[in-house]
This record gives sequence, structure tokens and C-alpha cells, in this order.
Amino acid sequence: MNFFVYILASRRNGTLYIGMTDSLARRVWEHRSGVVPGFTKQYGVKTLVWYEPHNSREFAFQRERQLKKWNRKWKLELIERTNPTWKDLFDELTP
Repeated sequence: MNFFVYILASRRNGTLYIGMTDSLARRVWEHRSGVVPGFTKQYGVKTLVWYEPHNSREFAFQRERQLKKWNRKWKLELIERTNPTWKDLFDELTP
């Protein structure tokens, strides 16, 4: 089973949200649909701009905690390295 750490954004260089899940497509859909109240719904954070697969829940959890401690500049650089146009990666997850 794969686990994922992901970053959502409200827009380019906008508000960021970091999360972890075992079903990336489902979880991003939940954020986009606003079915779960909370930070992403309140701030309109719906665009999947970065994700990373992990083989275990433990490694994914550790990576999520690590990224949440990073300063904003480092997070933006991480996104820019793999997704310089800030394309919504959700379309890659769904057939």
C-alpha cells in the first residue's frame, strides 16, 4: 500500500496546506469538494501542487511532520523544483 505526503495551494505562492493520506485522489477530491470543514475549506486551498509517495505510513508521517516544520521559502522551492508552473496535479491522479 502506498501513502502520500502532499501540498495543496490556494494559488501560485498562495496559502499552503500539507497533509498525508493513503488515498491521494480521494483526499484531494474531499478538499476540492469542501465536504470536510476545516483549514482548506476556509481558505480555498484546493490545488494539488506537489506530492510524494511512501511505502509506509510511518515514513509518510515523518515526512509530513518534517515539511510542516520547514519555512515557507523551502516549501515554495520544493514545489518549484518539480512543478514550476504550479499546474494542478489532480488530473494526473484520475483516469
